[in-house]
Amino acid sequence: CKMKHECQSCIFNSKIASLLRTEDFLRLGENHLVLRFQKGDTIVKQGTYSTNVVFLRKGVVKLHLAGPHYEQIVRLVKAPTYLGFPTTFGDKINQYSITAIVDTEVCFIDIKTFEGILNSNSTFSKEIILDLCRNELDSFSRCANRTQKQARGNLASFLLELSAQIFDSNTFELPLTQTEIGNLIDSTRESVNRILSEFHADGLIFLEGKKITILNQDVLNLVSKNG
Repeated sequence: CKMKHECQSCIFNSKIASLLRTEDFLRLGENHLVLRFQKGDTIVKQGTYSTNVVFLRKGVVKLHLAGPHYEQIVRLVKAPTYLGFPTTFGDKINQYSITAIVDTEVCFIDIKTFEGILNSNSTFSKEIILDLCRNELDSFSRCANRTQKQARGNLASFLLELSAQIFDSNTFELPLTQTEIGNLIDSTRESVNRILSEFHADGLIFLEGKKITILNQDVLNLVSKNG
């Protein structure tokens, strides 16, 4: 019985999980598998068949896909949240890869079990749809901002996102290499290195190796906003 109630008492549950009923948690408890991944491990590989619903319990991952010339990092995602719904319930083939950028825990849920819960719990299903809509609008906004800002604005936005949304702290270690950051903001490693040094010299951040402390969030916000 302990196993059946494991999902209901999970400390990593997302806000959406509050809409699940006791019988839903019982089904989930019998049809899931938790795996741990180290930094750099592939969780989902582009081009493979999607057989489970993926719930990110703990950690941070990057979503990235292979383009015609190189791999493109799309975004970073922090737990707790579901991953890959458009693929899982779309064409069943993973259209992008998911890789851990810190030590991570992932819950793989049997897709038939999850579909059964969606069919029987309309409140939960509606919130899943709303979450998908929010993510799509966020993707549109990110795309527009990234293509219309210069590298300084994009890098400032990225640092603010790491601080506020990923690490919940003004001090953190960069989870990506400068080359990967350049890939994410459509710039080069050299530009990322130069702009980080400029931010440090201007007193916006304190930079020591990969460790960053945001010193002047107001000005960094202005740089982000004005691009």
